[in-house]
Amino acid sequence: MWDCKYHVVIVPKYRKKVLYGTIRIQIGKIIRELAKQKEVKVIEGTACPDHIHLVLRIPPKHSVAYIMGFIKGKSAVRAHNMFARKKSVSQKSFWSRGYFVNTVGVDEDVIRKYVQDQWKKDQFFDGPELDLKWY
Repeated sequence: MWDCKYHVVIVPKYRKKVLYGTIRIQIGKIIRELAKQKEVKVIEGTACPDHIHLVLRIPPKHSVAYIMGFIKGKSAVRAHNMFARKKSVSQKSFWSRGYFVNTVGVDEDVIRKYVQDQWKKDQFFDGPELDLKWY
């Protein structure tokens, strides 16, 4: 039996505000699809314009570093292929180096509520014209 949950935050390169509209929806689908390939469950996910919060349930046979390297690497290539203006660019960097990770224990409900409410805070600061809900 295992129950390994992690709160993870990843950021686009140079913390650019690129995660809105169709990009936000597509990145969410890509991350969920890649997580499923490695038997990782996305419990919660919120994409703000300049970062993504995830609550992941990762099996103990995989390290957090391995899963994050896989998700960030593969999603960067797919994002580049879907959204890049110049297809000939060989460097496919979408995410900045590193990520924030914290284990989720007894306070899971607090962290899940925090992740769910992140978009409200960004909507307040960025205005209602941005599509801030991750579907």
